[in-house]
Amino acid sequence: MPISPLLLLILALALGLSGVAAGVLWARRRSVTICPERDSHDRLARLLVDEFEGHSNGWFWRTDAEGCLSYLSAKVAAELDAPDAPALGQPLPTLFRMDSASPETERTLGFHLAARTAFSNYSVRPASRAKLERWWSISGRPIADSSGAFLGFVGSGSDLTETRRADAEITRLALFDGLTGLANRQRLRLSLEQTLSASSVAPRTSALLLLDLDRFKAVNDTLGHHTGDALLKQVAQRLQRAIGGNGLVGRLGGDEFQVILPNETDRTRLGDLARRVIFDLSQPYTIEGSAISIGCSIGVAIAPEDGHDAETLVRNADLALYAAKGDGRGIHRFFRPEMLAGAQSRKQLEDDLRDALAANQFFVAYQPVVSTKTERIVGYEALLRWEHPTRGLISPADFVPVAEDCGLIESIGEWVLRTACLDAACWPKDVRVAVNVSPIQFANPALPTVVTSALAKSGIAPDRLELEITEGVFVNENAATEQMFRTLKGCGVRLALDDFGTGYSSLGYLKKAPFDKIKIDQSFVRGAAIAGNRNAAIIKAIVSLAETLGMETTAEGVENHDEIALIRELGCSHIQGYVYGKPARAPDVLEQLAAGGGRAIANGFRVSRSPRTAMLRTARIQAGDIVGEVRIRNLSTTGAMIDGIDVEAGAGEFEVLIELLEDQMFPATLRWAADGKAGLAFAESFNLERLAAATTAPVRKAG
Repeated sequence: MPISPLLLLILALALGLSGVAAGVLWARRRSVTICPERDSHDRLARLLVDEFEGHSNGWFWRTDAEGCLSYLSAKVAAELDAPDAPALGQPLPTLFRMDSASPETERTLGFHLAARTAFSNYSVRPASRAKLERWWSISGRPIADSSGAFLGFVGSGSDLTETRRADAEITRLALFDGLTGLANRQRLRLSLEQTLSASSVAPRTSALLLLDLDRFKAVNDTLGHHTGDALLKQVAQRLQRAIGGNGLVGRLGGDEFQVILPNETDRTRLGDLARRVIFDLSQPYTIEGSAISIGCSIGVAIAPEDGHDAETLVRNADLALYAAKGDGRGIHRFFRPEMLAGAQSRKQLEDDLRDALAANQFFVAYQPVVSTKTERIVGYEALLRWEHPTRGLISPADFVPVAEDCGLIESIGEWVLRTACLDAACWPKDVRVAVNVSPIQFANPALPTVVTSALAKSGIAPDRLELEITEGVFVNENAATEQMFRTLKGCGVRLALDDFGTGYSSLGYLKKAPFDKIKIDQSFVRGAAIAGNRNAAIIKAIVSLAETLGMETTAEGVENHDEIALIRELGCSHIQGYVYGKPARAPDVLEQLAAGGGRAIANGFRVSRSPRTAMLRTARIQAGDIVGEVRIRNLSTTGAMIDGIDVEAGAGEFEVLIELLEDQMFPATLRWAADGKAGLAFAESFNLERLAAATTAPVRKAG
């Protein structure tokens, strides 16, 4: 039995022989005399080929002179055979097609077969889309007999399926978020850059939405990362449904998401979409039987007006998101140029803030806390102030949030604590000092050590130090929160709950947290002495609650004498506010304690005034038979301040009529007059809504 010519060729290919060597071997075999030894060689060759085909990812193929398959390894034939069309006998291009994902060649299999030229490592897939997802690499070369007559092609192949799948998985991991399956940061960046690529005519238009989940951190910290991950998956699904096929949805990381909307610039549609997304993401979630509610804030930037390149557009969307969160969260904001100016100012403020502590630009001012029973000063609240070398005094409302965001609040807070303790060491031993502690400071396990160090260095008794803590520390309430309270109480200091009623008010934590005092926020004190105001009832309820729990109460923001009387009547134990003086520096505090013997002296207005609206408008005024014009400077429901009036000194009070609405005169009493200004008290309460609803100006505009 002669050795099969194809077997020799296949064996030659398996052994790495060249096409020429294989052809020579074939030609030589045709002239070899048959002998028994050749049969054993034939069996050995067959065994080697079977071993190669059966235990590797390689395989062989051969065509006749017409390009139809005359041999194909069984494992590949099994995948390409159809019930009515076996692979053998079919043209090679009918079974395989070039893989469009591999642009390594511009020539096709049909070209090489027709031109009778060799090819190597072409990536191919099954020509029928109904076949299995397979990828192969094939190589082939033409063969001829000893006389040079073309016999067909012979070649080999190898399976690329697992390699391609591994490559696809690597690509997926590189471009998609592993948790949610959304596009990841890299894919979002590439997509945005491609979307914004300038055409030959004009820059491309696009909208970018930047989303941040509200209250997600609290869920993650209290319910665990497993629940947080499950929540993020549900958020991703809702967001994908809301956007649909209109844009690319991705996750930047954490609880931040991004949406790219090509060719969308209509602000009305974008606003409607943002509101719908916020609504959808704010609906309750159910995870392992727990109902969870979060929120969402969105910043929107539009190209090209808000940025021609990806970096600028992302920055401006982030500024818009920052504005949305600053305006109360749960809303969307479009980027405006002034946001960038604000961010630049904030950055400059941050840079200046980093130098302020080393340059001794901070100082502490102290506001007295007065006993309602004895009217004596029992303590002072230490208030941080910043005197900028060029900008003057900067409000804490402006720089404290910046200090918290840039990580400076702990070092600044420690400086305030140590300074306040040292200053208090010079006061009478029965006067306490209160120091604010931010949630960031409270979360630092080193806080008790800082407190005990400040007490030791100043030498004051621990119970003379009162730490004021806001309700923000309870947002992420956990075992560490309770342990911090126990440790601080173990240091002997007093604890006060600051701004009660303005944050995450919960009666539950009043049972667990060992507070010595509740500070009633000034928003409840303001206007409490005005008839019909319900703040007095709220204050009374807080005082009753505190007394039941054995806690003191301090009413903040007291500015008038009648408010002192009301706060005393409602049972509040302490008063703090401008009525007893504005915050003063440490030397002034010593003078204040010495001058009054520790007794507080009330000043300011005798009675509370209704909230007033500043304005500048001309109005007619009539006193007896005299009619003239004045300018209204501010207006409330009970009175107004006017100027442009000439009243003789010592004229006393008298009745007038003033035109508040067009052609409508209202009776009032002129209570005081000085330097061309005067104060009016209305005979009846005036409804300011009538002024806002007037269809025409009630009086003539000032010239």
